[in-house]
Amino acid sequence: MLYSPELTLRDARERYFQINNFPGGGYDERWVKMRAGPLPIWFPNIEARRKAVLFHDLHHVLTEYETTWRGETEIGAWEVATGCARFWVGWLLDLFSFAIGLVINPRGVYRAFVRGRHSANLFRAEFGDALLAQEVGATRRALRLDGEARATPRDKAAFVAWSAVSVATYFGAGVVLLAPFAAGLGLLLWLTGHLGWLRFLW
Repeated sequence: MLYSPELTLRDARERYFQINNFPGGGYDERWVKMRAGPLPIWFPNIEARRKAVLFHDLHHVLTEYETTWRGETEIGAWEVATGCARFWVGWLLDLFSFAIGLVINPRGVYRAFVRGRHSANLFRAEFGDALLAQEVGATRRALRLDGEARATPRDKAAFVAWSAVSVATYFGAGVVLLAPFAAGLGLLLWLTGHLGWLRFLW
């Protein structure tokens, strides 16, 4: 294990920051940087995301899912299965990760989802010194992360349902994000066509 059961969540999180080269967690940064192969991807670090990632980072420590693309798809599926409570950004980003994982890491996503169906997370806890003072091992036991999870028929049905939701969310968000671009392109083509007629008349 990367994070010893005797460590406090605070100390384990510091180790997590060091391993992944996240100085201070990057919570105060205005932009979040990810990489898709050689291509960097930037998105704004809004307040709702900052609040959710405080717990998300602790979940990485407790589950030991990596911060690679495969690891993020697994923790995304685990958090969807355990529920993101009031954190709408958590739901959105996790569903994106879930959908991507169905393509690049389907077995890992399935195992993580089943694990989540039989455990709990910290999203309903109060973030603060008291939480960070808890030991990793004790918190894992409290969240039922120290045992094996076997898929039941209900788990399998839930996986199919949430897979559909994740794919719909992924493509639905894509349509929303691309709509302004498509509208702008359409307007440009329309203007170009009309200006072409004006130039012909001139």
